[in-house]
Amino acid sequence: MRLSVYRKEHFNAAHRLHNPNWSDEKNKEVFGLCNNPSFHGHNYDLIVKVTGEVDPETGYVIDLKILKKIIREEVVSKFDHKNLNLDTNEFRELNPTAENIAYVIYNKIRARLEKKFDLNITLYETERNFVEYPAS
Repeated sequence: MRLSVYRKEHFNAAHRLHNPNWSDEKNKEVFGLCNNPSFHGHNYDLIVKVTGEVDPETGYVIDLKILKKIIREEVVSKFDHKNLNLDTNEFRELNPTAENIAYVIYNKIRARLEKKFDLNITLYETERNFVEYPAS
């Protein structure tokens, strides 16, 4: 029996969307308020979906305590209450768009999960704007 389990987490982070190869005018035109040189922040909601076979001995797809630990170690402890551009190695050279943040989170969690699991990341930047990786 194949099922999906979900873990929802939350973190707050600041960022600035900016392409250093563009002029200030083009950055402002493309990224608008998100290009504020003083940065701006979001209250991110993260949903991690793990899909796999139910273990007949435990009844679990994955022990959610383990998934919680992975998410806290790989995401929350590294990004919560941080300026993504300045305080993290992941986004020193990578524009911290919601798309890129979701991709980075996926790779961090994927590296810690057994290959038998499928993984999907949904990241809400606002209650109306969210991204999913990989796309379904």
